[in-house]
Amino acid sequence: MTETITSRPVRTGTAEAPPALGGLGLFTVLLGAALPLVDFFIVNVALPTIGADLSASEAVLELVVAGYGVAYAVLLVLGGRLGDLFGRRRLFLGGMAAFGLTSLACGLAPDAWSLVAARVAQGASAAAMLPQVLATIQATTTGHRRARAMSLYGATAGLSMVAGQILGGVLVAADIAGTGWRSVFLVNVPVVLVGLFLAARAVPETRSARPEPVDVPGTFLLAASILTLLVPLTEGRAAGWPLWTWLSLAAFPFAAAAFYAVERRADRAGRTPLVPPSLFAIVSLRRGLLLIVPFSIGFSGFMFVIAVALQQGAGLGPVAAGLALAPLAVVFFLFSLAGPRLVARHGTRVVPVGAALQGVGLALMTLAAWRSWPDLGLVELLPGAAVAGAGQALQLPVVLRVVLSEVPAVRAGVGGGVMVTTQQASLALGVATLGTLFLSLVPGMGMRDALVTTLLVQLAGVALTGLLSLRLPRTIV
Repeated sequence: MTETITSRPVRTGTAEAPPALGGLGLFTVLLGAALPLVDFFIVNVALPTIGADLSASEAVLELVVAGYGVAYAVLLVLGGRLGDLFGRRRLFLGGMAAFGLTSLACGLAPDAWSLVAARVAQGASAAAMLPQVLATIQATTTGHRRARAMSLYGATAGLSMVAGQILGGVLVAADIAGTGWRSVFLVNVPVVLVGLFLAARAVPETRSARPEPVDVPGTFLLAASILTLLVPLTEGRAAGWPLWTWLSLAAFPFAAAAFYAVERRADRAGRTPLVPPSLFAIVSLRRGLLLIVPFSIGFSGFMFVIAVALQQGAGLGPVAAGLALAPLAVVFFLFSLAGPRLVARHGTRVVPVGAALQGVGLALMTLAAWRSWPDLGLVELLPGAAVAGAGQALQLPVVLRVVLSEVPAVRAGVGGGVMVTTQQASLALGVATLGTLFLSLVPGMGMRDALVTTLLVQLAGVALTGLLSLRLPRTIV
């Protein structure tokens, strides 16, 4: 089936004109992209305070993180499909409004299980909002404007992950009006109100010219695949690895195989499944997604582990623990600004250079943890964090551009959903794997050696990322 129309035009007077995304509209959708990623990481430094205030066990606290991440990952591709079907601006507005309401519910949660339920709903709201960002950019920009918008999206994504952790520490310590940890969620409400106002004015409506119905079997099987993998890995250690965790992990390959079979059958029949296997015939998408997995696992695992180590091991407060990563955020932002010019001159060769820099930075932080423990903080981590931030900035924004560079605009929602689902599932997997490794090693090895060992494992992941980056297309279409 051939599809050539990328989006339905909007009317201007009596003439038809393709929708265009202006500067204010781009700012608005990037704000929508930042919110879910900030909220994935903002709770890391707030967890000890949440646990003390709500008398929550470690297993329940892990659900506060995992409930959001799993719901978010499970529903992202569906969110992209619904945007193609009903209109991307409409889903963006609805998802953002729901995100504000669920953030309010998180901030007002009376007990730990209410917070977990609100976090699951918040993740589902984010899944409705975020895919519309990439799909709108793909459908309303071309050429240099699209390259610039995608670079800014990548920079926003990376900066949001670090800024979320820093902001979480500052808000918890500030204890605004006695709200304590609740402010890390309540802060979203005024931001969402501003975003809704701007989106209604500045974001054009687009949708697929030939929208497909929702792929119900594919949706359920994708959810089963993600849940059977992420839930046991996240909850297994704290729960003592009961039988259900092993049964769930054993079911994962069968669920994944069933999902692939159903999607391939729909694709060959000329329908558009939730995740079309034919989409992976695009070399740039396939190789870019393969690189996103180890990068995101390492990024989220590091952020979780360093937050726990600095607070519970080095004895830092939430502000100091958050600000210890400020150099990484600042350097990431500065190098992200230079990224488009470097890519224009050197192509994707900047990505392996970025991996090498990230590896050097991570090695410096590992050495600092070995030598300075327990006196580990901003000063000790600064050189390594700065170098790692530069390396990450030369990778993430570029790889996100590569993944979507050759996806047809008619499949913008599907392509964006697949990419963000891969990224989000990998972020959750990073907390589940590296976080579990670190916490499992602490009782036997002590905090310092457990931290050093986990960072060395992540360093191996950075080496893998560097090797995979050598297979990226040299130029970005």
